[in-house]
Amino acid sequence: MIVIKSMEPHHWNEVKRIYEEGLSTGNATFQTSAPEWEEWDKAHIKTGRLVATENENIIGWAALTPVSDRCVYGGVAEISIYGAYTARGRGVGKKLLRSLIESSEANRFWTLQAGIFPENIASIKIHEANGFRVIGKREKIGQMNGVWRDTLLLERRSKIVGI
Repeated sequence: MIVIKSMEPHHWNEVKRIYEEGLSTGNATFQTSAPEWEEWDKAHIKTGRLVATENENIIGWAALTPVSDRCVYGGVAEISIYGAYTARGRGVGKKLLRSLIESSEANRFWTLQAGIFPENIASIKIHEANGFRVIGKREKIGQMNGVWRDTLLLERRSKIVGI
């Protein structure tokens, strides 16, 4: 049984391992390496960090980062969701995303956004199934290994917060 719970600092080694698995696909992020805990911790919102566990093993994680430090964007966050290779295709991403949405709304976030490579079809489908919509394509937004890459910008507006 998959259990979603709050991420704690002692989860970092497994979270980092799963992050690195995602990095190795070349379709998860522009990042080329996972940061150390201190850097990651500083960049992510404390109330928006989850892990998915099965038999006490971490098989996925999700987290929120602020989109801006301006107070008017205090309820807007960008999401990250990663699943272990061994957990792919088993609904872990969907469960993490649903839990992250609930957690974000409980903490007064009204908008969640995600930047996803168009090639990451599974992630796009999970987001769309959970109320996200594609609001734009950012063409050649950044280079990865010397190749210009596009991202799709997806957004989900809460129906209970900020209405």
